[in-house]
Amino acid sequence: MKIKLIGLGKMGSNLALNLKENGYEVIGYDSNDKVRELLKDDITIAHSIKDLLKSENKRRVIWLLIPSQIVDKVLEEMLPYLNENDIIIDGGNSNFNISIRRYHYLKTRHIDFVDLGTSGGTDGARNGLCLMAGGEQEVVDFLSPIFKAVSVENGFAYVGKPGAGHFAKMVHNGIEYGMMQAIAEGFDLLEASPFEFNHQQITEMWNHGSVIESTLLKHAGQAFKNNPRFTNIEGRVDDSGEGMWMIEEALKLKVSMPVITQSLYARYKSRDKNHFAEKVVAAMRKEFGGHAVYKKK
Repeated sequence: MKIKLIGLGKMGSNLALNLKENGYEVIGYDSNDKVRELLKDDITIAHSIKDLLKSENKRRVIWLLIPSQIVDKVLEEMLPYLNENDIIIDGGNSNFNISIRRYHYLKTRHIDFVDLGTSGGTDGARNGLCLMAGGEQEVVDFLSPIFKAVSVENGFAYVGKPGAGHFAKMVHNGIEYGMMQAIAEGFDLLEASPFEFNHQQITEMWNHGSVIESTLLKHAGQAFKNNPRFTNIEGRVDDSGEGMWMIEEALKLKVSMPVITQSLYARYKSRDKNHFAEKVVAAMRKEFGGHAVYKKK
C-alpha cells in the first residue's frame, strides 16, 4: 500500500522511514525544498501537492504531520486533487472541535477523515509510536494494519467517533504538563538543598524500580547527562495549546484540574520578563508595612 505523507520535518521524516521499513511505499511532500532534498535518497519525493496526488484508482491514504495552524490551508490546496473515499489522517496536534468540523466538511465531499492523536516524539516516530485514532469505525479498521505496524506493541487504539483521537491526545498532553512540572519542582528542591546531589544519578536510580519510573524521567536524566546544571539554558517554557484547550473543556464540564491548570500557569509565568504581578505585591507590602522595595539597577 502507498502512503502519501505531507510534512517531512523531524516527526514526518522518521515516520516515513518507519513506514518504509514496515513494507509500505511512502511518497512524501514538504513545502521546504531543503527538507525534500535531504530525504530524496530515502523515500520517493513529490515536488507539489498536485504531484503527490496524481490520479490513482485505489483508495488513497494521505497522512498529514504538519502544524495545526496550516491544516485548513493544506486541505484546501488538496481538495481539487482528491477522489471520493480517499482518507486524510491528521496526525498533528489539532483542536478536537476543529477536527470534528473538518470531518463533516470533508464528508460532504465523500472524503474520509481520521483525527490521530500521536505520541512518542521523534524517537517514537522512528521506532514505534503511541497512536489514538478518532473517526468512523470502518475507516479506522481499514487503517489499523498501518497504525499497528508503526506503533509499539499495544500502542494503538481506536478511541471513538470523530474528534475522539485529538481529544484523547489533548488530555494526554495536559497530563504530561502536570507530570513534567512535578519532576521539575522536585529537582528544584534537590538543587536548593544543602546536599550535592548528582541529578543524573538520581534520575537513573529513580528510573529503576521506583513508583515514579517513567519516560519523562529518562529524558530528564539524558538532559542532566548532557548538561548537569543546564548552563546557558533559559528557563522559558512554551506551550502548544493543548493544556489551554483541556482546561477550557474542564471548565465547560465542571471537572476540577488544579494540578494541570497550575502547570500551564507555570509555563506562562516562565515567559514573563516584566514580573508585573511581583512588582504589585512588592509595592503593596511597602505601602502597608514599609517593607523594602528593590529598585532596578
